[in-house]
Amino acid sequence: MNKFARKFLPLAVAAATAASMMAGLAPAHGAANVTVNWFVGLGTGTNDQQIAAEKKVVDEFNSSVGKDKGITLAVQFGANFQTSMDTITTLIASGNAPDIAGPVGVGGSNALADQWMDLKPLIDKNKYDMTQFDPSVLSLYQTLNGGYSAIPFAVYPSILYYNTALFDEAGLKYPPTKVGDQYTFPDGTKADWNYTTLGKVAKMLTVDKAGNDATSSKFDPKNIVQYGMNFQWALMRLVLADIQPSAFYDAASNKVKISDDWRKAAAWVQAGVWKDHYISSATAEASTLLQPSAFDSGHLAMAITPLWYTCCLTDTAGKLKWNIAVVPQSLDGKTHDAVDADTFRVFKSTKNPDATFTVLTYLEGTAVPELADTYGAFPALAKYQQPWIDGKNKTYTQGVNWSVATDMLKYTNPSNLHHESNSPHFQQVEDRFASFYTTIFGDTGATVDVNAEMDKLEKDLQSIVNGTFPTSTPVPTPTPAPTKAAS
Repeated sequence: MNKFARKFLPLAVAAATAASMMAGLAPAHGAANVTVNWFVGLGTGTNDQQIAAEKKVVDEFNSSVGKDKGITLAVQFGANFQTSMDTITTLIASGNAPDIAGPVGVGGSNALADQWMDLKPLIDKNKYDMTQFDPSVLSLYQTLNGGYSAIPFAVYPSILYYNTALFDEAGLKYPPTKVGDQYTFPDGTKADWNYTTLGKVAKMLTVDKAGNDATSSKFDPKNIVQYGMNFQWALMRLVLADIQPSAFYDAASNKVKISDDWRKAAAWVQAGVWKDHYISSATAEASTLLQPSAFDSGHLAMAITPLWYTCCLTDTAGKLKWNIAVVPQSLDGKTHDAVDADTFRVFKSTKNPDATFTVLTYLEGTAVPELADTYGAFPALAKYQQPWIDGKNKTYTQGVNWSVATDMLKYTNPSNLHHESNSPHFQQVEDRFASFYTTIFGDTGATVDVNAEMDKLEKDLQSIVNGTFPTSTPVPTPTPAPTKAAS
C-alpha cells in the first residue's frame, strides 16, 4: 500500500468484528513475563509484504531484546481503518485495549485522541534522548502542557517536485533548492521565492495546444495541454497550510475563526485556477491529459506535495525527468512546511508502560531500517536518513536533491498549525473542508465569491464543532457582477 492510499484509508468502511483480527504471534522463546500487544491497521502496514516485514520485526525483537528483558511482543492486524477503529473501540470498552498502535498519521490518531498516553514521564524515566530529533519535528507531538503525545518515526515534508524537461524546454531556471535563495527570471531579474514568484513561473509553464503560454494574449485557456502547477492530491486544509499555516479552531473557547491569511490563500488559488489558469482544476485533474496522476503524466511542471509522493513515480523512473526544490515562502514572508507524519502511539490504559516503552523505542530505533523500507517512510531520526536516500538513489538515478527534504524539516509547522490538527467531530470537519475544495477547484470555482464562501465555511465549521451539524450541502455563492464603468 503506498502513501497515497494511506491518506484515504479513513474513508474506507467495512463491517467490524473482533473475529476479523489475526491472533497475536506466539512467543519466539517460550513464556515471557510480560506481553505487549501491537495493533496495526490505523494507517499503512496491512498489505502482505508489510505484514511479513512486521512479523520479522516481532521475531527479531522477541529473540533479542524481548528475551533478555522478559517481554513478548505480539501483533494484530486490522483490515482497514474503520474495521480497526471499531475493533479498538470494542477492546477499549471491554478493558482489553492494545498497548501500542501504529503506524498512524496525525489525522488517523485524532479519533482516539483521549486514549493516548503522555510519554514525557517515560521519556524522562528512561532518559530517552529527544535531542536526536530536530526541534521543529518534535513540535509535531508536543502538547500544550509540555508533554509528548508521541515520538517521531516517519516524516514527509512538503516539497516542490518539478519537471526538469519542461523547464529546459521553456528556457527557465530551475526553482531554488536552498531556503532563502532567490529565483532568477530569463531577463536576469531576481525575486524572492514566494507564492507570487511561483505563480509567475507557473504561468510561463502553462501552454495551450498552439504552443502559447499563459502570459501570451493569444493563450487559449480552453485548450491547455500543459499546466504550471498543482497541489498533488492535497486535501483543502493542506493546500491552505502550504500557502500559509493557520489555526482555525481554538479549543479553549471552542471557537472557529477563518483567518485573513486563509482567505487570501483561497483567493490566490481561485485566481491561479480560473483567472490565470496555471493551476489545474478538478476537471483537468480527472482528464486523460493528467493521467495516471498530474505530475506523473509529464504534462505538469510543478507539484507541491509531501515526500511520500516518491512512492508513485517508480514506474516512470528514467522516463519522467524530475527533481525537487524547496517550497515557496508563505504569505507572511517566512518559510513554513506542512509535514505529514506517521508514528506509533501508546494507549494510556496499558498495564505495562515500561515494557511498552521498550517496544516503542525498538520500533522507532533498531527496527527503523526494516519498517521504513516497507512503509516507504522517510525516517525522523537523522542517522537513518542517509540509508533511506541511498536506497532511493538506486531507483532514481538522476541525482535528486534529497537535501531539500532534510532542510524542509527544519521549518515544520507545529502541532497547533498542522493541517490535520484535531477538533471536535474531526471527520465531519474534514468533510466540510472537502466540500470547500470542490467549491474552489470544481467548475463552480470560476464564479464563486471566495470571501462569502469562507464565511459559510466558518459558520458551518462552528456548527460542526458545536455538534449541531449543517442540514444541507452549502451552495456556492456567485461573485457579484462587476459594476460597469462610466463612459
